[in-house]
Amino acid sequence: MAVTVDGKSLTIEDVLKVARFGEKVEIHPDALERIKASRAFIERKITAREIMYGVNTGIGELVNVILNDDQIQDFQKYLIYNHAAGIGEPCPIEHVRAAMLSRVNVHAKGYSGCRPEITLTYIEMLNKGVTPVVCEKGSVGACGDLSPMSQCALSLMGEGECFYQGKRMPTKEAMDKAGISIPGLKARDGLAAINGSNLITGIGCLILNDAEVWTKHAEVAAAMTLEALLANMKPYDVKLHQLRGFPGAVKSASNLKSIMDGSDLIAGKVKVKVQDAYSMRSTPQVIGALRDQLKHARKQI
Repeated sequence: MAVTVDGKSLTIEDVLKVARFGEKVEIHPDALERIKASRAFIERKITAREIMYGVNTGIGELVNVILNDDQIQDFQKYLIYNHAAGIGEPCPIEHVRAAMLSRVNVHAKGYSGCRPEITLTYIEMLNKGVTPVVCEKGSVGACGDLSPMSQCALSLMGEGECFYQGKRMPTKEAMDKAGISIPGLKARDGLAAINGSNLITGIGCLILNDAEVWTKHAEVAAAMTLEALLANMKPYDVKLHQLRGFPGAVKSASNLKSIMDGSDLIAGKVKVKVQDAYSMRSTPQVIGALRDQLKHARKQI
């Protein structure tokens, strides 16, 4: 079942499905209308010659330079060239796919001002498995992941390189083979393609998902250890952790008890020590602290 992007309900699990497992993507009709309305707004302002930063002005120190009609379109191209300066090995394909989906989600909110063709091209690339080559190094994620997202945006001009069907090739060749039209860049399109921390967000989604899985594994391993070492189970009483008030520790203690349900240790049928080593009895506190941080990270992402 395709992941429908509406700008409001995309989940970490959705990103995982698309980036790692190749789930198809579609844009919600309401989101597409918002993108069109936003673009129409930008075009009206350009026609009225209203000054807009990054649309008909330079950026940074050139903010006061007003662009003429010919320069407006070229500026978007040079904006991408200027920032597409990453170095190092290519990012994993799933990281770039996650970044592209994250950018589509931003567009779907209806405030980016790009042409619908830009968003729809990224969706088509995701669905047909065309992934831009994006270098691992070169961005601080401040104003946005400008370097990697610019390397991604080169594809919108048919430039740079892409992975397609397991091979690395020039973007134009990959797009032709996949049957994807190259939209080019017009006013605002380039800025709308790069100005956000989408690679960081995409990577964060995938790492967070994996970390949550690893945390479950840690609790299974801990339960097996407690069984093997004949642990005193009193430190894992959920009520004790509820008194202390740390939600992650409460959850971890509860999970350990659930995993060990039916154990003779839980039933008190085995003679145990009065107190075990810290490495055993502090398990809910340690894994619980991780759970609390992952919960915060999930909320932020």
